[in-house]
Amino acid sequence: MQYNLNLLIERYPIAGKFTISRGSKTEAVIVVCELSDGIHAGHGECVPYARYGESIESVSEQIRAVEPLLKAGGSAEALRLKLQTAMPAGAARNAVDCALWDLQAKQSGTTAAALLNLTPRPLITAITVSIDTPEAMAAATAKLAHHPLIKVKIGGENDADRIRAVRAAAPKAQIILDANEGWNPDNFAGNIGVAAECNIALIEQPLPSSDDSYLLQANRPVPVCADESAHTSEGLEKLKDRYDAVNIKLDKTGGLTEALIMRDKARSLGLQVMVGCMVGSSLAMAPALMVAQDADFVDLDGPLLLTKDREPALHYDGTTVSPPLPELWG
Repeated sequence: MQYNLNLLIERYPIAGKFTISRGSKTEAVIVVCELSDGIHAGHGECVPYARYGESIESVSEQIRAVEPLLKAGGSAEALRLKLQTAMPAGAARNAVDCALWDLQAKQSGTTAAALLNLTPRPLITAITVSIDTPEAMAAATAKLAHHPLIKVKIGGENDADRIRAVRAAAPKAQIILDANEGWNPDNFAGNIGVAAECNIALIEQPLPSSDDSYLLQANRPVPVCADESAHTSEGLEKLKDRYDAVNIKLDKTGGLTEALIMRDKARSLGLQVMVGCMVGSSLAMAPALMVAQDADFVDLDGPLLLTKDREPALHYDGTTVSPPLPELWG
């Protein structure tokens, strides 16, 4: 059976402005891969990320490059396995891989969850606060103080003040800090000391991925999670002495297939598992929810950062997100 490929470029305005240590964005620009066998169609979404050298154009070219493989035919499952060597890990493979999972479920008359022997349940996801002045971040956090899990973007000067401000604004919430490579060996000890003082649950990627060897010797009173330093299952052994957890994102792993492998390997190495996302729509979050079913931390709030989501969308009830309906994905 051969498959027809259709690519769509979609834009979703972000509510306000989403700011991390590397800059700000006001819209999410995504690539949607649609694969059809003439009867059923599967869909997958990816968010190209400039930090990893990706663009809408480069990702679209990568997907188009495997069109002959898709037209050559075979089962959706067999094609997913071929993709693992035919495409590099990254956003492009994620879109095709997830479209094939969706297509396989629809062809089988079942769900992706059933194919994975899962009975998915609603999960609590973090809600994100962008980096800003300590005062502005405290005000934004105070509005979310009733939520059980808050993720706070940091990674600049005055991070100690930011950490204390958000903790004071949400004294009962579990808080994750995400520095996006914004710390350095000179300020690491001071910043993580304040994080410990404020009972922070986890710190994502404090140091640049190119210079994280300092973590081998650093005292870590708060668990540290690899994000930019961890893309796939390959190389996790080298990270286990530097980090306590890994953030699995399908746009990094290159799809659900590798994400599941990475999760299992991380567990076998004694690492905690976080499942995260880029800023995208519900179509991107749906397959990630399959990986997140037994995660220690879930950060799949991408659609909540948008002014509007696609239809049908995932159901968010406060910070609880429910599994996808088959009409959306899987």
